[in-house]
Amino acid sequence: MTVTISQQTFWDLFVEIPKLEKTCDRILPIVGAHWDIFDTICYFPKELGQGFYGEIELRDGLYLAISEHQLHDDLIVKLPERQHPLEYSFYLAGYHQDNHFSTSRGQNRLWGSGLAPKERYKSFKSEKIIEINVHIEPELFCFFMGKEEKQLPQELTHLVRKPHQEYYSRFGTTTPAMQVALQQMLNCPYQGMMKRMYLESKVLELMVLLVEEDVSILKGQNDTFSLKPDDVERIHHAKEILLRDLENPPSLIELSRQVGLNDCTLKRGFRLVFDTTVFGYLHHHRLEQARKLLVTGEISISQASRRVGFSSRSYFATAFRKKFGINPKEFLIANSRLSMEINELIG
Repeated sequence: MTVTISQQTFWDLFVEIPKLEKTCDRILPIVGAHWDIFDTICYFPKELGQGFYGEIELRDGLYLAISEHQLHDDLIVKLPERQHPLEYSFYLAGYHQDNHFSTSRGQNRLWGSGLAPKERYKSFKSEKIIEINVHIEPELFCFFMGKEEKQLPQELTHLVRKPHQEYYSRFGTTTPAMQVALQQMLNCPYQGMMKRMYLESKVLELMVLLVEEDVSILKGQNDTFSLKPDDVERIHHAKEILLRDLENPPSLIELSRQVGLNDCTLKRGFRLVFDTTVFGYLHHHRLEQARKLLVTGEISISQASRRVGFSSRSYFATAFRKKFGINPKEFLIANSRLSMEINELIG
């Protein structure tokens, strides 16, 4: 049996453990992390499994979380289109799948900031799942680099993308150096402020190792990647398929199969041909079509957002404002006034 729920429902099921139950001498069953390294500790939802989730805010914009649980059934969490910070995860046990990758023990994932598309994240009940996760706001990442967002070195710009651009992600194998930092983090020897400083140092050390590896991999790929004329034609065909059905476009894997390319070639080739990602192109066109629909004055904001594939009106409003610098409602009012003025001049 597989349980499927939304991301919001999933997080709503978590129950924070009362402070009275948090004693300093208790430790999480497998990970070995002491309870008192966390600001917040929650029971994993009993409806889905058993275990714990702990989180600590190391500084504004920097969060460390550890999750350890066993599922009753396989679980699919449906993630909406959303803004995404920089993030990385290390998998110490368990097996996961999403739209693009499968990850298991001894592997990791790195995400840049930007726009995340709708996704399905599947976890399996076969074994305990242990995951270490870190969120870093893009402004803080740039601060650590000593640069403003627009001044980041070219080799790092893919990690900090604009709100309308699809985020970057990749998976990798956890190296011995990363494993050492993870074990030191889980067995933090300090308390109080020293604890936070120590954990932050390990979180940043892991980020350095991941980014260093990522830059090296991308440099090697870019030195060898090129497109054949037939590949360019297939990528243009992919663009046409995307625009046929804005409300229900194919997934990246489905799209790559339809045009006869593997998903890696399609992603990299699409960026090379159109200077944006597949999802970024779709997102841009959706908003342009929504604007054209609203200009007619014959359709509501909700209708326009649904027709171009936005399931949430509030998210559509946010995306519209970031794209055009004005809320959809304000755009409608301004467009209505302009139409009235034009009609008066003509009349």
